[in-house]
Amino acid sequence: MKRFLMAALGGTAAGVIATTQIAAPLLAQEAAKTENVYEQLDLFGDIFERIRAQYVEEVDSSDLIEAAINGMLTSLDPHSSYLSPKDALKMREQTRGEFGGLGIEVTQEDGFVKVVSPIDGTPADEAGVEAGDFITHVNGESLLGLALDDAVELMRGPVGSEIVITVVREGEQEPFDVSIIRDTIELTVVRSRIEGDTVVLRLSTFNEQTYPKMKEAIDEQVEKAGGIEKVNGFVIDLRNNPGGLLNQAIAVSDAFLEEGEIVSTRGRDPADGDRVNATPGDLSMGKPLVVLINGGSASASEIVAGALQDHRRAVVIGTKSFGKGSVQTVMPLRGDGAMRLTTARYYTPSGRSIQALGVSPDIIVAQPPARPETEEEETPRRLLRSEADLRGSLNNDSLTEDQIKQIEEDRAKAEKAAELREEDYQLAYAIDILKGLSALGPND
Repeated sequence: MKRFLMAALGGTAAGVIATTQIAAPLLAQEAAKTENVYEQLDLFGDIFERIRAQYVEEVDSSDLIEAAINGMLTSLDPHSSYLSPKDALKMREQTRGEFGGLGIEVTQEDGFVKVVSPIDGTPADEAGVEAGDFITHVNGESLLGLALDDAVELMRGPVGSEIVITVVREGEQEPFDVSIIRDTIELTVVRSRIEGDTVVLRLSTFNEQTYPKMKEAIDEQVEKAGGIEKVNGFVIDLRNNPGGLLNQAIAVSDAFLEEGEIVSTRGRDPADGDRVNATPGDLSMGKPLVVLINGGSASASEIVAGALQDHRRAVVIGTKSFGKGSVQTVMPLRGDGAMRLTTARYYTPSGRSIQALGVSPDIIVAQPPARPETEEEETPRRLLRSEADLRGSLNNDSLTEDQIKQIEEDRAKAEKAAELREEDYQLAYAIDILKGLSALGPND
């Protein structure tokens, strides 16, 4: 027993020595890091005072500090930034669905402002600005080297005033100028219509109105179609949708899923991770879905597309999405300002991150470039004759008049859908997919 006690005491002593030998260097390293931080803060204070005292012109101390804070945040990634009280107010207005400006969602790449997407029906959209465009100058002033917020501030101005932006576009040999008249941006977050037997839902952004407006649109269009049994499926058009509120992306995904994970988020601390699951209830009543995406579909749009794709609930059509797979938390600060900080990455139900990779469509369909307008009239098409056009042809005796009428109505719908290919090839392709799925479905 005595020998056992001595061995135990010896083990305890060895454990204390080993712990001390490991902990002491770690504590010393931590102390050195803390001391270095304070030295850097002292350096910041010295520079701040020298600028105030010796810069060629008098500067505002508040502006200097705000610039330093914003520089610290923007050095982290393109989506973290400081919001002054004025900018924080504008952001709150934007999430409510009405604000002033050009109507573009932008990020920064290679020192220039890159258009994530123009917003439907806004001055930028009507002026022909496209997703992927680089804005290099505003009214002749270069944006190279400016922080994103400073570049955006240059593009702001009174409603009704003109702005000229210089655009570099892939496929164009030279930069070109685009003139835009600033306006108040009133977002129509959801547009809906019926094409043939298909309900088309166009979601332009994710703000506080998106899910409620989408639900209203579904109810309205299904009633207009004569009931859900008259609908062959739904197209959810997320092209050029720059994203927005995470909770709205979750709500829209949940609207078409009965169960399973929608999205997960993972921060630096594993304990801060979160998973969101769908709840029972499908607004589309199990009808087939097609989701349309392109390079302007970002953030919340990618959450919806990824969730519906992973659950095999929708066929995703279009081109690769933007690839913004990070979560920003807006944190209020003293003085009514705020800080937008990237706090997590989000993952689709299968566990894949979209960051920098985007969502890959199940079927890649590019939008053909618009045909150049010519003054010359197209050669009129030769009229095609059929059996029914021949004099004295026999009638079809196997169908009733009502059945013949139905066939003619279906043919008219198909011809109208074919005409849509000239206007919007990607949407027409999506509708064709739903028509094909419906044709293969069980007969009622």
